Amino acid sequence: MRALSATELLGVWERAFSQSSIQRALALLAAACPESPPDALAGLSIGQRDAHLLALREATFGAEFTALASCPACGAATELTFRASDLQAPPAPAPPAELMLQIEGRDLRVRLPTSADLLAITRPDDLAAARDQLLARCLLSDRNQVPEPVLDAVIAQMALADPLADIQLALRCAGCGHAWQAAFDIVSFFWREVHAWARGLLREVHTLAAAYGWHEADILALSPARRRLYLEMVGG
Repeated sequence: MRALSATELLGVWERAFSQSSIQRALALLAAACPESPPDALAGLSIGQRDAHLLALREATFGAEFTALASCPACGAATELTFRASDLQAPPAPAPPAELMLQIEGRDLRVRLPTSADLLAITRPDDLAAARDQLLARCLLSDRNQVPEPVLDAVIAQMALADPLADIQLALRCAGCGHAWQAAFDIVSFFWREVHAWARGLLREVHTLAAAYGWHEADILALSPARRRLYLEMVGG
């Protein structure tokens, strides 16, 4: 994993702009991990993928995250600030390729979901159908006659084995004191930041190109500090 230059990050933004959230995640990782084949990145568990995205986001925009959440009790906006390290436990071995589970006397073999599995879901907006398709891909044992409570337990064990696949933030409203858990999706959070950054950068390129007649590549090659100084002079 390596940090991306302004030109590289802008290229990822342009290529993945019209793609799905999962494809955007893989596009960011492909640019930052050019030594890894696309199939290998798509085959990472969701938690492993998101751990890489957290590291890439930290290298790109810094370790501190700032987000807004609405209190479900009173509707007040709550601003929260946290660091990437707050979301991750100390480094641990990668989850196994397969899990052997014993649930209610049944021996079951499963693997953790990957981006490739999520891309294969044909009805992602239908949660029940998506769950069934995901289990069909990830439950390697014979699923016949497996009751729903056992399947629910399988999903719970898969989540425990890959904790970064479902990051939950503990929040409390400063106004009414209500406490709740909110899901944090690094893919959509990071992409919103990349999108805002790209639009801001292109405005800077436009301003400097119009003022000095420079080419985009030359402007992008400038450090952010030098771009700011030139922009100040143009504005002054």
